[in-house]
Amino acid sequence: MRAPSPSPKDDQEIVLVEEDGGTTLAAALRRRMTGRSWADVRRLVETGKVRLNGEVVVEPAARVSAGGRLAVVMAAPRPRAEVVGFRVAFEDGHLVIIEKPAGVMSVPYERKDAGTALDLVRTHWRHAGKRATATPLYTVHRLDKDTSGLLCFAKTRLAERALHEVFQRHTARREYVAVAQGAVDSRRIESSLVADRGDGIRGSARRPGEGRRAVTHVEAVRRLPAATLVRVRLETGRTHQIRVHLAEAGHPLVGETVYIRDLLRAGGRPLPASRLMLHAATLGLPHPVTGEALELRAAPPPDFLEALAALGGSRADV
Repeated sequence: MRAPSPSPKDDQEIVLVEEDGGTTLAAALRRRMTGRSWADVRRLVETGKVRLNGEVVVEPAARVSAGGRLAVVMAAPRPRAEVVGFRVAFEDGHLVIIEKPAGVMSVPYERKDAGTALDLVRTHWRHAGKRATATPLYTVHRLDKDTSGLLCFAKTRLAERALHEVFQRHTARREYVAVAQGAVDSRRIESSLVADRGDGIRGSARRPGEGRRAVTHVEAVRRLPAATLVRVRLETGRTHQIRVHLAEAGHPLVGETVYIRDLLRAGGRPLPASRLMLHAATLGLPHPVTGEALELRAAPPPDFLEALAALGGSRADV
C-alpha cells in the first residue's frame, strides 16, 4: 500500500514500509513529498534536515530498510564542518590539502549550492579562530561529489599557477582504492573520453579523432564474493575517468548509479552500497613554491570500510 503524502512544509515522522526497502533515502522521502522536486528532496538531506533512525544522514543515495524511521526537521542547522571523513591533511601559506567526505561537492556549481569542500575548509578555519574569508581558495583539481579522499586547493596565485601545471601535465601521483563488481583482473585501460558517447552519458569515443586520451591502471588487490577490491592509478585525470573505464570493462564500481547501463543491458544487477566505493587514497606532488616532494595518504573513511565489510572485505585489505 502506498504511503500517505503529508505536507512538504512541516516536520515529519515517517515509518518506512516494505515498499521502501532497498530504495534510496531520497526516493523514500519523495514518495511522501509529492510537492517537492528531486533537487529539493536531495537538498533537504544534504543540509542535515533528515534523520534516519535518529542519526543525521547527508547522503541522498543512502539505502533504507523497511521498519526504519525517518524524521524531517526543517529547523535543523546545517552539519558542522567537523563531519566524519573531513580532515585537513596538510596546510601552509600556499596550499591546503583536505580529506573530503563522500557526498560533498568539491566546489559549487550554482550560487545556491552549499556544503561544498570549500565551505568545509572555511568553517574549519572559523572554528579554529581564523578569519574564514580573508584567504582565497583556488580550485586546482576536483573529486566527484560521491568520491571521498584527498583534495587540494591553492591559497595564492603563485601556487595556483604551479599546481594547475602539475595537474594539467599529469605529473601528480593520484591513486585510489575502489571496489568494482565482478572478478576484475589487473590491467591498463586506455581510450578517448567524450562528454556524450551517444546515449547521454560520458564514455569512450566510438570514432577516431574524438575525445581526450585517458589512461587508467588497475591493480586487483582482493577478490570478494561478488566484487573485487582494486587500487587504481591515474595516468591522466579526466572527468569520471575511473568510473567510465571500469564500467565499460564490465565492472562498474559498487554504488555506481550513472554508469550501469551496460551492466543492466547485459542482465547484471548492481550490488547495493551506501556510497560510491571510490576513495582518493594517495596524492603526491611537488610543493608549488618550495619544490619539496609532498606525498599524502588518506585511509578510507568509516562509511567506505563499513560498506567494504558488507561486501566481504575488511580494513586489513586496504
